[in-house]
Amino acid sequence: QVQLVESGGGLVQAGGSLRLSCAASGRTFSNYAMGWFRQAPGKEREFVADISGYGGTTNYAGSVKGRFTISRDNAKNTGYLQMNSLKPEDKAIYYCEANRRYGLDLYDYWSQGTQVTVSS
Repeated sequence: QVQLVESGGGLVQAGGSLRLSCAASGRTFSNYAMGWFRQAPGKEREFVADISGYGGTTNYAGSVKGRFTISRDNAKNTGYLQMNSLKPEDKAIYYCEANRRYGLDLYDYWSQGTQVTVSS
């Protein structure tokens, strides 16, 4: 249905920045809302941010609000997460997600994840 390929992770010093990208294929991208999640070892997956199909509505977890920015470029079928002022507690595997509702059905797709490491 929808394939999500994520890139942009890596190692960064505390206070630095990274930009994650999530490229989608297979369907009309604007039909899907998109989100970012992260999971640290031994912890539950947590919500980071999401954005509506045309970018009109965004939401952020309190822990990242003011530091991270979610965006999308539907012409490129790509979503982004700009991460600034990174902290060691931001270290996790980050996943992008696309979802849509059709009647009573929910369609939900996930990327393979990318590692973000923040050193002190």
